[in-house]
Parts: sequence; structure tokens; C-alpha cells
Amino acid sequence: MAAPSALLVMGVSGSGKSTIGTLLSSQLGWKFYDADDYHPEENRMKMGKGIPLNDQDRIPWLCNLHDILQRDVASGQHVILACSALKKVYRDILIQGKDGAPLKCDESGKEEKLAEVKLLVVHLTGSFEVISGRLLKRKGHFMSPELLQSQFDTLEPPSAPENFIQISVDKNLSEIIATIIETLK
Repeated sequence: MAAPSALLVMGVSGSGKSTIGTLLSSQLGWKFYDADDYHPEENRMKMGKGIPLNDQDRIPWLCNLHDILQRDVASGQHVILACSALKKVYRDILIQGKDGAPLKCDESGKEEKLAEVKLLVVHLTGSFEVISGRLLKRKGHFMSPELLQSQFDTLEPPSAPENFIQISVDKNLSEIIATIIETLK
């Protein structure tokens, strides 16, 4: 597989996606997006009330994120996205768009197939105890700790043929960053 043009840092809430994504961005010089910043207000309100999001809530949000990745990658920009991406179907949308193959209509109405986003999935894993402990210390975030269990229940860890690495959040930040950068080489 060609070198990835995008990194997806995924995992449940509190696994360190934004922290790792930000650090990687500054070390690699890649553009960083935090998927949480792109949630519509209705999703934020739902999560704030402790109501888990369903596919209807997530799919338009994921399609929007796919479009951002596609646009940046097409312009030659390397991208890091921090996003829970708990299910394989969500990761597929990020890579391919909603209907499996990204299509773009040109002016004449002909559909032009876009290249898939070459994505390396970095799955940050940890026990419920460790991650809930982190969430309890977190301030000013709309994800309530009670929703964490629903995220663990929803989680479909990446597996072949997905292009992924799995890293335990028990490692320290510099070890996690070094592992990811080594994998990219």
C-alpha cells in the first residue's frame, strides 16, 4: 500500500485522540482536525444530556469529515483526524464517502471517481477503568462519563483488511508518538 496521506486517530472518548493528534501534527507538520469540532449542535446537546448518538446522528457528520479529508488529500495536504470512528462502517465512510465510492460530478454531469483516502488507522486502546478515570478529570467537554460505557459497547476494533495499528493508552505520550511515526516510515 502507498504511504498513507491521512491518519485517523480513533478510540473511545477519553482515549487521548485530540492530545495525540495535536502532538503528531506539530511533529509531522500535517494538518490536524478534531472531529468533535464538526458535530452539529443537535449532536452536542444530545451527548451533553447523556444520550448516545445513533447512526442517523453520525452519518452526516462522518460524510462532512470525509469531504474535508478528500479535499485536503486531493490538494496534496497530509491530514490527521481525531475521531471516535467506533464502527467499521464509520471508518469506511471516512475513507470512501457514504456510498462506497467517492464520486464527484463535473460540470458536464459526468461522474468522476475520486481516489480513496489512503488512511492509517491508529486505534488507542485502554481499559474502561483507565479511560473513565481520565474522563472524570476532564473539564469543559460535552461527553458525559456515563456515555463511555455505550461507546465501549459500540466499539468494533479495526481488523484486517483495514490498515491499522493498535496502541495501548497505558504507554506514555512520547512512546505512543514514536510508535506512530515509526509505523509511517
